[in-house]
Amino acid sequence: MTNDTAGDRDLATQLAGIARMLQRQGDEQATMDAIVHAAVGTVPGAEHAGIMTVLGRREIRTVASTGELPCDVDQAQFDTGQGPCLAALYQDRVVSVPDVAQDERWPLFADSAAKLEVGSMLSFQLFVQDDDLGALNLYAGEARAFDDESHHVGNLFAGHAAIALAAAQQRRHMGEAVQTRDLIGQAKGILMERHKLSADQAFTVLVRTSQLTNTKLRDLAEQLTTTGELPSVNR
Repeated sequence: MTNDTAGDRDLATQLAGIARMLQRQGDEQATMDAIVHAAVGTVPGAEHAGIMTVLGRREIRTVASTGELPCDVDQAQFDTGQGPCLAALYQDRVVSVPDVAQDERWPLFADSAAKLEVGSMLSFQLFVQDDDLGALNLYAGEARAFDDESHHVGNLFAGHAAIALAAAQQRRHMGEAVQTRDLIGQAKGILMERHKLSADQAFTVLVRTSQLTNTKLRDLAEQLTTTGELPSVNR
């Protein structure tokens, strides 16, 4: 068995363990927190890590980080409107910055990042879902901290992280769907009891009120179950 083969098997075993750990996380935020901490311990050269998201291609946020540095670097990108993390979100699946101070692609950002003592960066696109995007960003204090192995391991790690995050998001959506169904059921029960309506009639009242007041059905049901009242309808 060659050293390369043994190394690949060890890496595969390590990544499989990380994948199982990520799948065990309780919710989406816990999964993202676990991803950034696992990335630092897995990708050679990584000293800090963060996840940046863009919702509706407008609202940019740092949703998980191993410390203040990723947040500060992301803020520099927000302020200048340029940088490798944004490029990974909008343009390229993987963006490497071997020497931040010398990089000419984003001069305004490079100046700000150099002041934060960031020497090199490596960014991986995690997901693109309609207008929502996410990227995993790795940081090191020294220039050229990320080598070919970093790129290889980072790519594999990002793949596992993306799958785990997608699963966490699916669980959240399923939980929200169940909660919405329960709220609507409770709201229907209130109307049925109060106005002696059938289940179908009560649901029709909810839908009509939702349309006339331009209120989401879930929000309307929550209002009724919380206050006992439906909003006034202008006929």
